[in-house]
Amino acid sequence: MYDKCQTPKFRTASFSGSARRPKAPSEYGAQLIEKQKIRFSYGITERQLSNYVKRAIEKKGVETAAMLYAGLESRLDNAVYRMGLGSSRRSSRQMVSHGHFMVNDKKVTIPSYELKSGDSIKVRVGSKGKGIFENIAEKIKDYSPPGWVAFDANLMEGKILDKPKNTEGFIDLNAVLEFYSR
Repeated sequence: MYDKCQTPKFRTASFSGSARRPKAPSEYGAQLIEKQKIRFSYGITERQLSNYVKRAIEKKGVETAAMLYAGLESRLDNAVYRMGLGSSRRSSRQMVSHGHFMVNDKKVTIPSYELKSGDSIKVRVGSKGKGIFENIAEKIKDYSPPGWVAFDANLMEGKILDKPKNTEGFIDLNAVLEFYSR
């Protein structure tokens, strides 16, 4: 009755004895994977990433990949994460959205707020007593932030010291730039 299904054409991998290997992604597929890696790790939308790429390409005289990285890293939610105040970028984003931080003595609730060198980030006075900021000095005592950001747990205040430099190797920014230049 099922003789037709027993030919090699219809045989599945589990019956044929040889397991199929997944194909290596094409160049386009690899670029797409890198783009999605960035989107999901920074928690941004497709349009936001596209805008960061456009801004990085428009800047002349500077390496485009470095500009893209600096744009992504200088977001307020990412800076809060890099200071060690949030356990993840997503939790840092929520902390910013709930209005727990002041940038240059102004309350900011926009996670994508772009920070510049010299900006100071403080935990709002009304938020210092909240549970997420209890024992913050103990939580971040073993954490070493990147060189472009500093945080003083006693004052509950941080500062952007310099432009972010790409020291991480898990993202291929050039593949993302190539993806958007199609």
